[in-house]
Amino acid sequence: MSYRVAVVGATGNVGQEMLNILEEVQFPVSEMHAIASRKSKGMEVAFGDKTLKCQDLEAFDFSKVDIVLMSAGKEVSKAWSEKIGKAGPIVIDNSSAFRMDPDVPLIVPEVNPDAVKDAKTKNIIANPNCSTIQLVTAMKPLHDAARITRAVVSTYQSVSGAGKEGMDELWTQTKAIYGLGDATPKKFPKQIAFNVIPFIGDFRDDGYTDEEAKMWAETHKMLDPDIRLTVTCVRVPVFVGHSEAVTLEFDRPIAPDEARAILRDAPGIQVIDKQEHDGYVTPVDAAGEFAVYVSRIRKDPTVANGLSLWVVSDNLRKGAALNAVQIAQLLDETGTIKPSGGYRSITV
Repeated sequence: MSYRVAVVGATGNVGQEMLNILEEVQFPVSEMHAIASRKSKGMEVAFGDKTLKCQDLEAFDFSKVDIVLMSAGKEVSKAWSEKIGKAGPIVIDNSSAFRMDPDVPLIVPEVNPDAVKDAKTKNIIANPNCSTIQLVTAMKPLHDAARITRAVVSTYQSVSGAGKEGMDELWTQTKAIYGLGDATPKKFPKQIAFNVIPFIGDFRDDGYTDEEAKMWAETHKMLDPDIRLTVTCVRVPVFVGHSEAVTLEFDRPIAPDEARAILRDAPGIQVIDKQEHDGYVTPVDAAGEFAVYVSRIRKDPTVANGLSLWVVSDNLRKGAALNAVQIAQLLDETGTIKPSGGYRSITV
């Protein structure tokens, strides 16, 4: 038995990854609908070996689907997710619109799967920020073994986190530096090619950005509100894949070898950690992969019970589309939703 599924924002980077991953993991789909804005109506997107024509968001009848994967941005989600939820399906929303809503569960299946019990309150589940997803996936098994009291995180976030426009700008500026075009910033506040920008989002009154605040607020909601967390988010000239330098302080001593063993046994994590010139993972290595990779696990000698580690993941996959699909799988596995009937036969 299988589900009727709609992907809203099907023409975007994450929307297309959602379609790819639904097919890749063979999620039980009886009908698949690609939904986009009116200007994208009729555009074609791929789902496996099928071609779907995008349907207009404003005209689509959401009462005829079971699950909606939403990746059309915060404003579209604010305008539509609650309406869609009231029509019957469960919305898995990739934007920040409902992440801190107390009536909306915020879920990383490897971290807090039990939160799915609250999915029916508004028929909305929020997908966390891409950088938060990989962070809490790595923190959770360590926190279970030795409580984390403090974390210091610096992110190195790829331009795909800013959408297709961000990727286009890196490509255009890189060519321009070699005399092949205009390098004037448009999407980012400063040149991104051959540069790093220590600013993502908007500044808050406390000097942090809202991107940084998302990471500690979401970590507190999903993992533990008592963890003290400070974050610096940096945009780097990488097309796909977010990296994080993470320093953790625990309430008891934890040796690097113990941490490696814990992480190797944890779901969704791959440990690649050899003290060799290439014994770690980079964003290029992680691109196209499902796992959260952890490398360079070592003692932090500046505190009593500290460890430092390097965390890398494909932000379009585990940081967005894959996590959303895993939430859909969780809904199925827990019986939170029931198949509408029918077998795998894609409606185009």
